[in-house]
Amino acid sequence: MQATMTVRTDAKLKAEFTKLCEEFGMSANTAFNVFMRAVMDTQSIPFTVGRKTVRQRAIASFEAIRKEAEQDPRPELTIEEIDAEIAAYRAERQAKAEKERV
Repeated sequence: MQATMTVRTDAKLKAEFTKLCEEFGMSANTAFNVFMRAVMDTQSIPFTVGRKTVRQRAIASFEAIRKEAEQDPRPELTIEEIDAEIAAYRAERQAKAEKERV
């Protein structure tokens, strides 16, 4: 069963919020539903959504992956070796798909 909720807010704030939600790939209505469910699940205000936060997480993830790669003792692959691995994977995937069709 659906219910309607009315929220009074400044028109400019609403427009800015709606636009930002669209940048996140959701409607303002969806954002409110996500927020309410998260509050109920955690019994707190559980998260921060924002461009800066998302960007900071992406940078931190990239830096962690780069650090891990730098510590990898294996030598770097050449373009030819990478192409060979891709070709082998594709052949394996195609053989598996053909086997599943039979």
